[in-house]
Amino acid sequence: MKRNIIHILLGSAAAVVLSLGTTACVGDLDVTPIDPNYQVIDDAATLDNLFNKCYATLAMAGNSDVDGDVDVDGIDGGTSGFVRQMWNSNELTSDEAICAWGDEGIPGFNFNSYDGSHPMLRGYYYRLYTAITYCNHYLYMAEKLGADEVKVAEIRFLRALEYYLALDGFGGRIPFAKVFDSTGGKAPRGRINEDNYSGYEIYDFIESELLDIENKLAPARVASEGQDGYGRVDQVAAWTLLTRLYLNSEVYTGTPKWAKAKEYAQKVISSPYKLFTDAPVNGYSAYERLFMGNNGSNGAQVESIFSIMQDGATTASWGCTLFLIASTHDANLPAWGTSEAWGGNRALPELVDKFFPGKNAPLETLPRDMKAAAGDDRALFESVGRTYSIDKVGTFVNGFAVTKFSNIYSDGGSTHDSQYVDTDFFFFRVAEAYLSYAEADARLNGGKASADGLEKINAVRARAHASTLNEASLATICDEWSREFYFEGRRRSDLIRFGYYGGNTSYTWTFKGSGDVYAGTPFPAYRNIFAIPTTDIVANSNLVQNAGY
Repeated sequence: MKRNIIHILLGSAAAVVLSLGTTACVGDLDVTPIDPNYQVIDDAATLDNLFNKCYATLAMAGNSDVDGDVDVDGIDGGTSGFVRQMWNSNELTSDEAICAWGDEGIPGFNFNSYDGSHPMLRGYYYRLYTAITYCNHYLYMAEKLGADEVKVAEIRFLRALEYYLALDGFGGRIPFAKVFDSTGGKAPRGRINEDNYSGYEIYDFIESELLDIENKLAPARVASEGQDGYGRVDQVAAWTLLTRLYLNSEVYTGTPKWAKAKEYAQKVISSPYKLFTDAPVNGYSAYERLFMGNNGSNGAQVESIFSIMQDGATTASWGCTLFLIASTHDANLPAWGTSEAWGGNRALPELVDKFFPGKNAPLETLPRDMKAAAGDDRALFESVGRTYSIDKVGTFVNGFAVTKFSNIYSDGGSTHDSQYVDTDFFFFRVAEAYLSYAEADARLNGGKASADGLEKINAVRARAHASTLNEASLATICDEWSREFYFEGRRRSDLIRFGYYGGNTSYTWTFKGSGDVYAGTPFPAYRNIFAIPTTDIVANSNLVQNAGY
């Protein structure tokens, strides 16, 4: 059996899942708040089931098959996946991606016109709070039953991560609770002492949690799939999240912490996790192998600090890496290891231009030749039968296809299922620490990387066989973030940190802020955070809507 953590428990796990109504059909995203129906856990085995569930809610929509027993009431199994929700919120709103589909909520992402009624943001919000509720339940029962300290630290980390994503997406007015009410589960609906928590206070909680658990988590345990520790967080995961928190500190609190970001990035760089730099196998570069069907065992796992695990035979999901593969391919593109090809998400011209700054990306070109033309292994685009521009948003071939994620085994091995994929999602990988270090270094040095920071950028570029940079401004580093991490669900946050997203900025991208202006137009700074879903504002009198909405 491939996986050793996420075997969702269909019997005893019923005692720890949310009380759900019937799920909706695809496209029906009328999400409503639901109250957890807690049952007391009185044995260690069931507590272990809940421990697994706290991880599993990031990998699967619910407890059974891809459509049944979905965790979040009112969303189908395909739409409600955590990775899919995070990706839509942070990529379709940015200068990297656009989607051809007309599903409710997609145009709001494409054109930055989301508000408190946006159905997919509502789904993302409730997915995060459902996960937080599971964590709070586990921690409550773990204290009563005397659970293993390392496991407790892991769940505290997952809760901190989910609060971080909620803070990043929805700002500091979000609901906050680190306990739960076992009679009704109402604590996540309000705030401790009914206070209106600011971004700083939520930030302070996340920071204090991570600092408290960093030495309680297991030491770095680089592992392959099937080995103990793979897919579970360790001390280096805490350092990575602290790096990300400090890198965005000025956005969240108004106070920069560049030196702390640099310090914790160095901890990650010095850890046993490493940039994966092996020689190509069967024509697949080291970079490509980070995103392939056997990435948990092909050597790339040395770079993954936290993997959200997928297995086509045991953890089937519409909303994790299958989404990243199927949504970026159609029947005219190679199958890429799955029978699913949905033809929706593709590259905006601004993403292609990161690799071809002269706007001279070649047409009628396969990925292997695109890489050669760009002089960069990361330029994983297909342009055969496609256009560079996005004249018709609803036409998938308008825009280059992104072939970054696949379910192909780099060693030629067979996938576990013809439809569902084995490709793990590397939520944290070491390259993030290298670019975080370089950016923090540049900000501490007047906007230009020192020799030390430049060395970190060039290490990442060298892995991709890209040319060596002789200097790196903040603008260069922002572009490097995109070249290395495009389509991995973080671009919106990076643009905000560099001042390129909402507000008074001259940087625009195709259809930014409007479906009627091809070149894009600025939108107000209040859209740097999303609206708290109106359903939650109505349900919880303690909440205050974010300004502008």
